[in-house]
Amino acid sequence: MRTMPRISVVMPTWNAEATIETAARSILDQTEPDLELVAVDDGSTDATPELLEEFSRRDPRVRLLRTPHRGIVAALNTGLDAARAPLIARMDADDRALPERLERQAEFLDTHPEIGLAACSVQFGGDAAAGQGFARYVAWNNSLLTCDQIELNRFIESPLVHPSVVFRRELPARFGAYREGNFPEDYELWLRWLDAGVKMAKLPDRLLVWNDSGDRLTRTDARYAARAIFACKARYLARWLERNNPHHPRVVVWGAGRETRKRAEALTEHGVRIIAYVDVDPRKIGNVVTGRPVLSQEDLPARGACFIVSCVGSRGAREDIRERLRRRGWIEGRHMIMAA
Repeated sequence: MRTMPRISVVMPTWNAEATIETAARSILDQTEPDLELVAVDDGSTDATPELLEEFSRRDPRVRLLRTPHRGIVAALNTGLDAARAPLIARMDADDRALPERLERQAEFLDTHPEIGLAACSVQFGGDAAAGQGFARYVAWNNSLLTCDQIELNRFIESPLVHPSVVFRRELPARFGAYREGNFPEDYELWLRWLDAGVKMAKLPDRLLVWNDSGDRLTRTDARYAARAIFACKARYLARWLERNNPHHPRVVVWGAGRETRKRAEALTEHGVRIIAYVDVDPRKIGNVVTGRPVLSQEDLPARGACFIVSCVGSRGAREDIRERLRRRGWIEGRHMIMAA
């Protein structure tokens, strides 16, 4: 291995003895051998560090960093600081990378210098019947491949699966690394980098098995609750609206239900002014809620006379709203944006 490898794989671990061997082996068996595996053990109390020590004895590409238990953000940033390669890949200790994953992603970045981050599509590693919501999210995420698709859908949910990404080393130095806060650390990072103009794309090939475990942070951590996620993205959505909404700060919010209004209200904390709601429920249409009229879609001004932010969270309803507006000639990113 050269002094500076081609790819540094940052893998935080914590009490992962049941899965760490499969995850680590899937990285060391990559078709791209010029890599280092930076495993950051975040104060495990099981056999995880001993298993990683054994890997490091057998393979000099494994670098084990042991720290007190400080949480995922500290572990990730410790790994970033230690990484030596020009490309940094993420990996989780309970997932499995397919053999060509890193080679394919590195080649993509080599041939697309304008792209700062390349993810890959993922395989759902779990019981699709028991984890239907998780499986639907995987299918939706895999449908976002181009820079435009990722940029336009970033305010719905995180458009990237965290352990599937490879990015250029200079991005954390230029735009900041992971941050602590009441938000998912990866989603906040993508929103911040996209806000800074970083181009992101995704390979259509499913090169990572993303396992669905009961103790995954997305299931157990309050930072991943719907309200916390919308509060996080409201800041970046407001910044995007300032640049792209010709009527800024005025917007019309599609969705007059109580939960939708609560999500949309987070925008007002960043200077956005909601002037009306749109809904298809005849029981809501014609009412005035928090001083704002509830309109039917027939009452909407002509295309371009206002900007619509759709805050309806249901996937089926979201696609229905998108199609209704498209049929009226509204263009996503120019006249409207989906935000939940």
